[in-house]
Amino acid sequence: MICPCEKKGETSVVDSRPTEDGTAIRRRRLCVCGERFTTFERIQIRELMVVKKNGRKSPFDRDKLSKSIYIALKKRPIDTETVEKFITNISRSLEELGQSEITSNTIGTMVMDGLKNLDPVAYVRFASVYRNFREEKDFIQFVDKIDVFKKR
Repeated sequence: MICPCEKKGETSVVDSRPTEDGTAIRRRRLCVCGERFTTFERIQIRELMVVKKNGRKSPFDRDKLSKSIYIALKKRPIDTETVEKFITNISRSLEELGQSEITSNTIGTMVMDGLKNLDPVAYVRFASVYRNFREEKDFIQFVDKIDVFKKR
């Protein structure tokens, strides 16, 4: 494994344990430079391809999914463990669809459905990018249609 600081592969595993939900192995690593970092090893059932709106295809990237979810949840009171479980559940659900090609729309819908229950503010943040609101009125119409804020 390449050290993120040294950019060299001279690292050793200090500790290894399964994650709480048992879907990955968490490894604490130590580089010869003294830097410690964590890696995760996950099961991948099949290679998923994402079909974009314009028809282009690219490999499913869990890290890209993770980044977009963390951006939506930035400064929200949701702990990292809950977020990681949420991301794992979406990834697993995509694999369980049994298809090798998944539309970006399917992924976006799954994320929005999950965020709606997890955190209403993150849901609206994600939707504002995913739905590509052009004007303020688009945003207002979207918020008026949803009921997550009316429950509170």
